Amino acid sequence: MENIEDRLTKLGITLPTLPKPMANYVPFTLAGNVLYVSGQGPKIKEGEWVRGQVGKDLTVEQGYEAARLVGIQLLAVINGALGSLNRVKRILKVNGFVNSGPGFGDQPAVINGCSDLFVELLGDAGRHARTSIGVSNLPQGIAVEIEAIVEIHPEGS
Repeated sequence: MENIEDRLTKLGITLPTLPKPMANYVPFTLAGNVLYVSGQGPKIKEGEWVRGQVGKDLTVEQGYEAARLVGIQLLAVINGALGSLNRVKRILKVNGFVNSGPGFGDQPAVINGCSDLFVELLGDAGRHARTSIGVSNLPQGIAVEIEAIVEIHPEGS
């Protein structure tokens, strides 16, 4: 059976190093078999982010790609928290925030960048409940911020 790391390789995705929090919080908390991952942004490389408002500075397609980058950041945190993505049982919920220009209302299409990645990687275990919210600004002007709640397999299973 193909594992998640093998699927990442097939998709040409290399996980970045575990990101450091921007303020006084931790990147994740683990409670029983549920992992809560703090909001992540669309990091291009160390110190560089996708910034701007979708619908004003960025197109829906650029927002979608930014959300996909956030999905990769979330996977990096999950991997760092668990030691292996193969401990992921399923993605329970994704909360997505889109830095939106005036009148922009297509936040779900943007957050699909992350959701599609999770389904592509995990199949039905990647399907999740979700919220897509438009906001007038995000920390450091990033285009998208997404947090995740993940059900995990117990260690050693």
